[in-house]
Amino acid sequence: MINFRYHVVSLAAVFLALAIGLVVGTAAANGPLAENLNDQVNKITNEKQQLRDDLDQSRAELKKSADFAAEVAPMLLNGKLNNRNVLLVKFEGSDDDVNTATDGIATTLETAGAKVVGTISITEKFTAAASNLLLLDLSESWAPPAVSGALPNTTNGVETSSALLASVLVGKSGTPQVDGVRTVLSAYEQAGCVKLRGDFKAPAEAVIIVAGAPASGKDAKERNTAAMTIATRFDMAGPTVVAGLSANGLVSSVRGDASIAKTTSTVDNAVTANGQLAAVMALVERLGGKTGHYGIGDGATSLLPKTASVTNGS
Repeated sequence: MINFRYHVVSLAAVFLALAIGLVVGTAAANGPLAENLNDQVNKITNEKQQLRDDLDQSRAELKKSADFAAEVAPMLLNGKLNNRNVLLVKFEGSDDDVNTATDGIATTLETAGAKVVGTISITEKFTAAASNLLLLDLSESWAPPAVSGALPNTTNGVETSSALLASVLVGKSGTPQVDGVRTVLSAYEQAGCVKLRGDFKAPAEAVIIVAGAPASGKDAKERNTAAMTIATRFDMAGPTVVAGLSANGLVSSVRGDASIAKTTSTVDNAVTANGQLAAVMALVERLGGKTGHYGIGDGATSLLPKTASVTNGS
């Protein structure tokens, strides 16, 4: 007769067999499993190291490219912009690369013999839709008599103010400066619409506009349209190059407009030394009557303009 003790011993034997099976099975699988895990860890480690090596190589190549651009700039630009006054216009934003690009372009302009008469920074307040009435009031209140009659008859504050600033800051070679320039600039600066650097003691014969990423947020469309309006008005005042950090934003807008693309040159990699060189070479080309689109993004026809010369340059 099978008693209770027999059942207890049988169950114990079953559990003991299961335990032994687990131990034996784990031990048997432990070798291949651990080996597989080690292989995967080694593979990931090697891939990570390869990525590090690729990144270091890319940085080294960028450094060499920048050094090369700096070395050839004097040979390509020497004397091309002697005695030429150039205005720099930049759009403020969260991207510090705009400042880097602007400073690099300023240095390259000096290499070409040009004088930067000043840098005007367009603040976000200037392009905000809420500033329309303020900009209209500024243009109506501070326009000098010599240019007030030539301002566009519109309710678009960005357009009237851009036209005013372009009119007082840009002029043909040899023309006297419009009276009241500093008063106009101070009015816009005090209103928080622009920031100024430079003496602005002479009218600029040409303009380089430096732009970052396109605006974002609920009023992005209005801000991007405003940037295009500003570029158009400066282009109407004198030879203009738009230098962007990429092919997005203002560069894309200019290249996509069949009309302004014929008169405004663009560069889409101005954060690099090559792009800064291209921007100044493009300005030389613009002063010679030609227009082009350069860089590495959509719409660019080549990396750099062909060697260009200005009619009265050396």
